[in-house]
Amino acid sequence: MTIKIGDNLPAATFSRMGGEGPEQVELAGLTAGRKVVIFAVPGAFTPTCHSAHVPSFIRSKDAFIAKGVDEIICVSVNDPFVMKAWGEATGAGEAGLTLLADGTGAFTKAIGMDFDAPPVGLMGRSKRYAMLVEDGVVSILNVEESPGTCEVSAGEALLAAM
Repeated sequence: MTIKIGDNLPAATFSRMGGEGPEQVELAGLTAGRKVVIFAVPGAFTPTCHSAHVPSFIRSKDAFIAKGVDEIICVSVNDPFVMKAWGEATGAGEAGLTLLADGTGAFTKAIGMDFDAPPVGLMGRSKRYAMLVEDGVVSILNVEESPGTCEVSAGEALLAAM
């Protein structure tokens, strides 16, 4: 089943790099009583994700905060080491975006956003999307038709939909 507007997010655990190494983060703790943006990319360091998707949320971060968004979260089916390095390489971490690893793809599968692209070596990855989540409920969901496109899932497009 693919997640849709009005659905509650499923329980999920992500990982990220903390001061002592990898740490677990519960999605419910990030979304309960909060307004958050969650956007997902097919892979850290991949061309569109690196040059278009993450930069669109860095550019629009202040506008999201002005609209009451508490946190902007980027999710990818990668490990926390890669996500940390990617956050440093893109400036996302310094800009205040939260980069979380869905290492097993469990969350991505649970919301029906998984896909495979064998010709480019991407297996069990996430479709490109952006959503606004209010107290754990999806209120806006923008999903790209093609993983190589960043239009409806860009920060500016999500802002315009708010």
